[in-house]
Amino acid sequence: MGYILRAIDETETIKISAAITTDVVEEAAKIHKLSKTTAAALGRVLTATAIIGSWQKNERDSVTISINGDGPAGPIVATCKNDGYVKGYVARPGADLPIRESDGKIDVAGAVGQGTLTMTMDVGMKKPYTGTVNLTSGEIAEDLAVYFLQSDQVPSAVGLGVLVDVDYSIKAAGGFIVQLMPDCREEEIAKLEENLKKINNVTSVIDEYHDAEKLIEILMEGMNYKVLEKREIEYKCNCSRDKVEDAIVSVGPQEIKKILEEDKKAEVNCYFCNSVYDFDEEDLERMLKKAEDINKNREIIIQDNF
Repeated sequence: MGYILRAIDETETIKISAAITTDVVEEAAKIHKLSKTTAAALGRVLTATAIIGSWQKNERDSVTISINGDGPAGPIVATCKNDGYVKGYVARPGADLPIRESDGKIDVAGAVGQGTLTMTMDVGMKKPYTGTVNLTSGEIAEDLAVYFLQSDQVPSAVGLGVLVDVDYSIKAAGGFIVQLMPDCREEEIAKLEENLKKINNVTSVIDEYHDAEKLIEILMEGMNYKVLEKREIEYKCNCSRDKVEDAIVSVGPQEIKKILEEDKKAEVNCYFCNSVYDFDEEDLERMLKKAEDINKNREIIIQDNF
């Protein structure tokens, strides 16, 4: 179980969110059998998604971050609702790269490659809001800061880190997002910039303290602030056999008939938790009838409207 702290300075012009996600990333690493490189990459995306998910107002609101790069890891996706449950996957979990010689760090940028970052916010409107920016570095944190500035016009500082131990367990994970509101004073910005220099390696700070409030203390040194909320977060997938069955029914009678004719069975894997759902011929026949009934009812409604 991880957690997030949300805080604000006394002028209410600096918003800070900090998270410890070690257990969350550890669970993801076990489920997906991640390499050191993909654990660091997915872990950063999971942490950021969980933080942004905690900003949502309603329990059913959700945020999804998709990293679509041309590197060996392939696409990386994470999604989180306001309820604190976060999940994600990386297309090629076994992709691994040597430690960078230049700084001795895991080469997340090399694994991600060039591409785009897309954020989708579903807040219960008719259509979710989606924004996309080109990846600037592929290190995730810098790319998110660019997204907030370009898409939301909000200057932000983002730090994300994952420390993978020699046995591939997750030793530490977490991060922070700091956002400046329009009326933020120059002296506050200057203090914040000085404090950010003290966290040039966010992973080391998380590994040392394992404390989200310590992150906030360092970021807000010399400024008064108050913690608004502490929220638990957990890696959890909400898939189920019923939901998968509904998804199969939704493809329509023709597609289900095709599956029956060619395979007489269906196997569905969940990308987020690797659960496998098997459906035999009897299951498919039942779903075919359900899909046909839905189509008939739809035709009746259309006729009634005319």
